[in-house]
Amino acid sequence: MQSISYPLAIGAHTTRIIEAGVGPAVMFVHGLGARADRWRGTVERIADHGYRAIAWDLHGHGFASKEHDGPANVPALADFLWAILDRLDVGPVVLVGTSLGAHIAAYAACQFPARVGGIAMVGALGVVPIPQLTADTIRRNVQAASRPQIEAKLKFVIVDPAQVPQSLIEEEWRINNAPGALQAFGRLGDYLASGIAGDYVAEKLVALFPPAKFLLIWGALDTAVPLAVGEECRQALNNPEYVLIPHAGHAPYYEQPDLFDPPLLAFLEKAAA
Repeated sequence: MQSISYPLAIGAHTTRIIEAGVGPAVMFVHGLGARADRWRGTVERIADHGYRAIAWDLHGHGFASKEHDGPANVPALADFLWAILDRLDVGPVVLVGTSLGAHIAAYAACQFPARVGGIAMVGALGVVPIPQLTADTIRRNVQAASRPQIEAKLKFVIVDPAQVPQSLIEEEWRINNAPGALQAFGRLGDYLASGIAGDYVAEKLVALFPPAKFLLIWGALDTAVPLAVGEECRQALNNPEYVLIPHAGHAPYYEQPDLFDPPLLAFLEKAAA
């Protein structure tokens, strides 16, 4: 199903929505330095199975506004997520997040658990503490500005170089060098490296949801957020379903959609019921 894309104002800030389908709502949250486009294929495929699939640009990313006073930490971005859902008149929802987006989704679920049917977390940050070296590497990569740096960043998170064509590198370079983008990335990167510790959510999640409400998905070749973090998340969340996607790095939904979609759809069938 073909998606539509449109701007949405939330208070003094704007975001870009990518949406397709009708039915139970599923919201997709991208990670630091990415944008909603990474989810476009997933949004369209999930919509084909009878869901209203929605993705959005985090503040400072993609085509969202990039003011210096925009939301620049997980609690503020979780608030923004709920403001979007309220504007779109979405009731119950399943949240799907990747990397920092998984942390945003999980934190948001803890704010209004009655509205959340389940949380799928892909290469998740923020559930359990991550090594400082991992945080520093992510902060450094997200502030890449030159074409060679951006190419290296994309190839760091996407295993198959054939999935990093020059057109993607050029688009990434142009969007990530838009006025205000690097400053927004820097604020979130600094938060990730030095301010995130107070917002970890594992204890809150297990107090509010049973393991069946969680799905963990990791790329088997993820070096951005290593598999050891995934195993810690699994243990911290009392052994929910944990799926490894072979031949994929930090973006298995983008790299291996034929392997990513089936476990997500099986989870949605239960969580969105």
